[in-house]
Amino acid sequence: MNKYKQYERVFSQFDENGDGKISPLELQQCVKAMGGELSIAEAEAAVEFSDLDGDGLLGLEDFVEFFEGGEEEEREKDLKEAFKMYEMEESGCITPKSLKRMLSRLGESKTIDECRIMISQFDLDGDGVLDFEEFKVMML
Repeated sequence: MNKYKQYERVFSQFDENGDGKISPLELQQCVKAMGGELSIAEAEAAVEFSDLDGDGLLGLEDFVEFFEGGEEEEREKDLKEAFKMYEMEESGCITPKSLKRMLSRLGESKTIDECRIMISQFDLDGDGVLDFEEFKVMML
């Protein structure tokens, strides 16, 4: 089976309602079915990051592009835009407070302590915040 056919097969597993698009909810449910955990806010962020046509859903091409990597420059630009949404007052980092604020906007209620824990999982230098390089690791 060629690579594209494999992507189609995996895509169809995520596309539970068969509409040719993967919604954040479908993504969340599929990850959960595979034994993983993904909050709806994380699923929305993942879809937003990979949604090439801006319709809020992942089509097969979006899905393949996400896994194939796309153009590195384009990915870097998209990551920088996403990072700006989470960072606090152009400080160059994501703080627990700024993460809490953004998750609230996405409908996900977290405490500051929960946000600290989330950040600590990707905080490579242990400074309690995420810089852009750490954010990239988290997103990829």
